[in-house]
Amino acid sequence: MQLLRPTARMRVMSSIAYFATGCFWGAERRFWQIDGVKETSVGYMGGTRANPSYEQVCTGVTGHAEMVAITFDESKVSYQRLLEEFWTMHDPTSLNQQGGDVGTQYRSAIYTTTPEQYVTAVNSRNVYQEVLLSAGLGDIVTEIKSAEGVAYFLAEEYHQKYLQKNPNGYDCHSSTGVAYPHAGIHT
Repeated sequence: MQLLRPTARMRVMSSIAYFATGCFWGAERRFWQIDGVKETSVGYMGGTRANPSYEQVCTGVTGHAEMVAITFDESKVSYQRLLEEFWTMHDPTSLNQQGGDVGTQYRSAIYTTTPEQYVTAVNSRNVYQEVLLSAGLGDIVTEIKSAEGVAYFLAEEYHQKYLQKNPNGYDCHSSTGVAYPHAGIHT
C-alpha cells in the first residue's frame, strides 16, 4: 500500500481567530468581506457563565465580550492582515466602550489559538501603539489572551450575519482614524 503525500491542493490551511471590537455585527461584516475568510460567526467569550444569552451578556454579570470567530485560509490571508483590520476598525484605547456602546461586553480583546498567533498579536499591538502615541492618542487597553480553556458560545441565530439580513442595521465602530503602518503589504 502506497501512502499518499499531501499536495498543495490537499492541504487544508484553515485557522481560527477570535476578535472583540465592541458590537459584533459590524465587526463580523468587516471580516467576512476579506478575501480568504471562509466563515464568520458571532458569540461570547471570556465570561463566567456557560451558554449565556444576549440579554445576560448585556447586563455585564457574565463577564463575556461580544466576539467574532473567524475561520480563514492561511494561504490566502495572513493572521497579520486580520490583526490590521482589527486594530483599525475600532478604538483599542477605549476601555469597555465603543462609541455609545458602554459595558464590559464591548471591550477590545484578542483570544489567540496558537503560540504564533499570540506573538503576532502582541507584536502588532506594539507597532500600532507607537503609531497611536505619535498621533497623540492614549494607550491600547486591548486584552490579549490565549483561547485555550476559554469557551466560545455561539450567539443567538438572529445575531448571525445580522448586517447581511439587515443591510442598514446598527454598525457602531468608533475607529481612531489612524491607519496601521504598511497596510496593504501582507499575504
